[in-house]
Amino acid sequence: MEQSLEGKTALVTAAANGIGRASAEALVNRGATVIATDIDAAAIRSVAEGTQNIEGHALDVLDTDAIAALIGSLPPLQILVNCAGWVHDGTILDCEDADWDRAFNLNSKSLYQVTKAVLPGMLTHGSGSIVNIASIVSSEKGVPRRFVYGASKAAIIGMTKSIAADYVQSGIRCNAICPGTVESPSLKDRLKATGDFDKAHSAFTARQPMGRFGTPDEIAEMVCYLAGDMSAFTTGQAFAIDGGWSI
Repeated sequence: MEQSLEGKTALVTAAANGIGRASAEALVNRGATVIATDIDAAAIRSVAEGTQNIEGHALDVLDTDAIAALIGSLPPLQILVNCAGWVHDGTILDCEDADWDRAFNLNSKSLYQVTKAVLPGMLTHGSGSIVNIASIVSSEKGVPRRFVYGASKAAIIGMTKSIAADYVQSGIRCNAICPGTVESPSLKDRLKATGDFDKAHSAFTARQPMGRFGTPDEIAEMVCYLAGDMSAFTTGQAFAIDGGWSI
């Protein structure tokens, strides 16, 4: 039975494309009102256009003042979905200080800043579900040439468990989703950046036990489950949706 999210308001970051957009649309389809945010103002407007119950807002998730201003203008939030992220390609020897900072800022610090701004309102109302998009490439699995990406995504799992432990008696739940390789515009850009899209696509596909990539909609289904009351007894967990990659 598909659960209803009627009466709930959700904030989704990085909602212009990929998992973020699929999550925003899936939440709306189940009755939630969604505040969809992205640094790309034009793209996030296109997500909201013609769709009832989605509001599009430009937001830099590394700008604490902008985060505070947006959260202060919104009604109480019952759901937060942290989707912002960036993939660095390389080993520790390929990772410069700027790469380290960018990865941890976008993958980890943004989650910390947005959650810190949203959490007080959830605590005031005594309920809330926070869903963090981590990755199977993290503390769950090591993958070649994903050094700082894996480290920064592992930090998300650590933050998820800490938030869950701190607020489990306050009506707040916090869980993480660890996708494997998922079809998205950013994945296509990374494959193109190799200089041989077809070869890279074949190589990435070959490492998938199911012989295919995941889809954003498949991740969004878990987002909706964790956002709603059907998962009311679930907190502090990291869920792998990776087509068997981590078996």
